[in-house]
Amino acid sequence: MKSTSFILITTLFLAIISCASKTSENINANDNPVATKDTTTYAHTNNLINETSPYLIQHAHNPVNWYAWGDEALAKAKAENKLLLISVGYSACHWCHVMEHESFEDEEVAKIMNDNFICIKVDREERPDIDQIYMNAVQLMTGRGGWPLNCFALPTGEPFYGGTYFRKDQWVQLLNNVANEYKVAPEKVNEYAQKLTEGIKSSEMLPMVKDQTPFSMDVLTSGVAKIKKQFDYIEGGGNSAPKFPMPNNYEFLLQYYYHTKDKEILDIVELTLDKMAFGGIYDQIGGGFARYSTDKYWKAPHFEKMLYDNGQLVSLYSQAYQLTKKPLYKHVVYQTLAYTAREMTAKNGAFYSSLDADSEGEEGKFYVWSKEELQTILKDDFDFAKEYYTINATGKWEGHYILLRKKDNAKIAKQFNISEEEVVTKIDNINATLLKERANRIRPGLDDKTLTSWNALMLKGYVDAYTVFGEERFLKVAIKNANFIVETQIRKDGGLNHNYKNGLSNLDGYLEDYSFTTEAFIALYQATFDEKWLTEAKQLTNYAIEHFYDPNTGFFFFTSNNAKGLVARKMELTDNVIPASNSSMAKTLFLLGELYYDKNYTDKSKQMLKNIEAQIPQYISGYSNWGILMLNNVKPFYEVAISGKKAHQRRMKLNANYIPNKLIIGSTKSSSLPLLEMKDVNGMTMIYVCYNKVCQSPVKTVDEALLQIK
Repeated sequence: MKSTSFILITTLFLAIISCASKTSENINANDNPVATKDTTTYAHTNNLINETSPYLIQHAHNPVNWYAWGDEALAKAKAENKLLLISVGYSACHWCHVMEHESFEDEEVAKIMNDNFICIKVDREERPDIDQIYMNAVQLMTGRGGWPLNCFALPTGEPFYGGTYFRKDQWVQLLNNVANEYKVAPEKVNEYAQKLTEGIKSSEMLPMVKDQTPFSMDVLTSGVAKIKKQFDYIEGGGNSAPKFPMPNNYEFLLQYYYHTKDKEILDIVELTLDKMAFGGIYDQIGGGFARYSTDKYWKAPHFEKMLYDNGQLVSLYSQAYQLTKKPLYKHVVYQTLAYTAREMTAKNGAFYSSLDADSEGEEGKFYVWSKEELQTILKDDFDFAKEYYTINATGKWEGHYILLRKKDNAKIAKQFNISEEEVVTKIDNINATLLKERANRIRPGLDDKTLTSWNALMLKGYVDAYTVFGEERFLKVAIKNANFIVETQIRKDGGLNHNYKNGLSNLDGYLEDYSFTTEAFIALYQATFDEKWLTEAKQLTNYAIEHFYDPNTGFFFFTSNNAKGLVARKMELTDNVIPASNSSMAKTLFLLGELYYDKNYTDKSKQMLKNIEAQIPQYISGYSNWGILMLNNVKPFYEVAISGKKAHQRRMKLNANYIPNKLIIGSTKSSSLPLLEMKDVNGMTMIYVCYNKVCQSPVKTVDEALLQIK
């Protein structure tokens, strides 16, 4: 192709990306079958064969000469003056597999890539710091993002163009355009890359706010008023597709309802949780949620199951049960934790990362059923299952059926003239039969690496489930996982590592590893009164302050000050499917300030919230975790100290109630924690309800304590 100006090439790129960056909602997965790979002989083997990430290893036998991100690849690019082609994805990503099959496994395409670029494959889950930078670049250029993410950068790492999924013909055209432009007009490419990098460095940065006026509930009220207009009052969730669970949004709204008694908010939360639990996004027979629904009905999911979603959703459904006592929510928690134990837990107590969307080259094949299969397997129970799981036009999807529900147990019981208890027994037996049959299928790929941050989210899920339901087995799993983190992921210098697989833990942790782990440890302390977990939480927080904190803004960087080789050091401020690491750290600092009466922690937390305050009412869905912290600052937040031999019994009874604005501190013996000092009364079990470091008169019963919590 003849050379043109860089501006014209950029315009062409934008045209290409506008037609190429389609999501799985726009492209039929069956048009892009992913080939089953030969597991015995390979024509090619590249540098990724030495990696531990399942996603990187998936590409180890591509004809593309892939490198992992590191000094070797970056040095080679500089030495040969070759552009970097940075391709980011993750193991469970369906469209990542499609692009691999169409382009990265193709000899001719690989030759163009190898001749003109140093090609780097990145597992976004192992290296969110790299993904963060190049995703930001693509979003600034195109206004959209997603995975697979493909970004072109100078040999020094500064990006200048990119996009998401490209079909083979578009990808080849783009590769040739980029390579040609760098040869004929390198100065223009360099100039654009430098300007874009400056934009990346400055985007999503907020200054320190000096105004210290008191926080106001009006900020949250204004934000919630806007979000009410975006609800789907029929199907739950947002009023457009695709739909993501967004568990932190609903955790905030539950707490907002608790403080305001806004019934409309409770109704939309319950509607959403009900619809998700009934939908195809939820694995009805095996438990666990898929990453998102491609439609507004929660029917057809993108079938991968992520640890981070399910950990947060266990917490959310546990809290929702604590408030509403709906049996459906308990069922979801127990079934999802059964799935986690069965399919996502290693012998050492660590949790795996995800299950793929695909099996045998087809998205969702593992989870869907034909009518004939169900009739053969279930025999006399088929008619019941047909009604319960909507085996009709509603549940039909691409020639098969996604199991989903439209009727609750009461309606099914009435239809079949049986009791609701009999409905539960019958469907439990049907589920067991189908689960046993499904186990014979070829399973989706398991991403068996362990990530500290995601483990902490599931750890907290187990703790929250134990707190609400009192199941000792949930607590045992939580403690085993917490011990894994302490014994395996915390280094001798006190820092955390991010990853673990096959005995190797070698990536420096990110802020999310510290913030989610400390939140989980503080929750575990409240469930056990074992001060070991508070000590660990405090030590990790102090390490994060030393290595991640920016005194100029009052926020924390996502990467440690030990990080090298990145063109920008980013801050994560906006809550998404996972809460922002800064909002999580701000909550940790708030709790540690309460626990230790430490003004340094408290002041840092308040400053972070003050910095973000103006953003909250504009788009509260993106600041829901900050919203929870705001509630704790504008509404009374209680420290409940329980001292005495029956401290654990009192704790369990107190936790039968949904009281989100509290912190429980307890001990069966003397303790040096500020809230427990001098509270041992002749061996009697006493409860002290404190607010703003002032305690009310001690009481003996939980009922009396509840009267003091207004």
